[in-house]
Amino acid sequence: MLNLAALFTPLTLRSLTLPNRIVMSPMWQDIAGLDGKATDWHLVHLGARAVGGVGLIMQEATAVESRGRIGTADLGIWNDEQVPPLRRMVDFVHSQGATIGIQLAHAGRKAWGVTKGIGPEPIVGPGPLRFSPSFAEPQELDQAEISQIVASFQAAARRALAAGYDLVELHGAHGYLLHSFLSPLTNQRTDEYGGSLTNRMRLWVETVQAIQAVWPAEKPLFVRISGTDYLPGGLTPTVHVEVARILKELGVDLIDCSSGGLTPASKPATLEPGYQVSIAELIRREAGIATGAVGLITEANQAEQILAQGQADLILLGRALLRNPNWALHAARTLGVDIPWPGPYVTAKV
Repeated sequence: MLNLAALFTPLTLRSLTLPNRIVMSPMWQDIAGLDGKATDWHLVHLGARAVGGVGLIMQEATAVESRGRIGTADLGIWNDEQVPPLRRMVDFVHSQGATIGIQLAHAGRKAWGVTKGIGPEPIVGPGPLRFSPSFAEPQELDQAEISQIVASFQAAARRALAAGYDLVELHGAHGYLLHSFLSPLTNQRTDEYGGSLTNRMRLWVETVQAIQAVWPAEKPLFVRISGTDYLPGGLTPTVHVEVARILKELGVDLIDCSSGGLTPASKPATLEPGYQVSIAELIRREAGIATGAVGLITEANQAEQILAQGQADLILLGRALLRNPNWALHAARTLGVDIPWPGPYVTAKV
């Protein structure tokens, strides 16, 4: 018989205790100012899910460089002026008893995606391969520029600490910069950043270590991966077991298991509920590291079963939380768990 309290069991990672296993997945909103600063939309968007009982709010991909934005309305953390509005969101989430993390990202060759790579700054990548034939050609990063990007991730982590985030997540998925360096389909370099898995992971290792140099040891570090490229010769879940082992040795606490996004064809043939859970389960079992499951998880009993069967440690919800900010409160009722409601909403609990 399933333990019906699994979804609402706290999880401790380093010195951080999440009040439950429900996570708001980082979802790009494309609604920041041109200056990359957070707006009232972000405060309400994230804050509503904290009010609704989500244990961990993961802020959307936040650019560590202005040229690393997914689009011109991307959130940014590349300068100090962007910190105060972020701090405002963090403080509100904390006031509701929830925790909050920030996903640090660089879009690489997929920057300015809405305009197919044509934006205020040139796009960059491991080489000149385009995301698609209609996309702009990225400029190949030399070693000095790679070092500068690593420094940008480190500076962003320092600002994230100043803003009060509980954890940081490194975005290594969906065809963005780190993913494009890891996959042999997009990384055709012949220097120390290309070729073997060790070389293709070099940027990952350098970035993790740079973040750890400024991020407190008592605060967790997550990494999001695309567990499979869905393409011949591309990354597979088995390869990511080795990637996860390396990240675990570096001190990463959890692997957030997504998939695809490397090219327009990098996607599953069909979508079904929980279609990425098997990746989280494999990595958790074989690499011995905590994992997060994400992707078409919509029902409380579905989420409960994933946890109870040991397939993952956290459940990340995307569209389900867009549809219903109070998903966690309703899930508790479905599973027969009594959790506190926000004071002003208590009259709706019964």
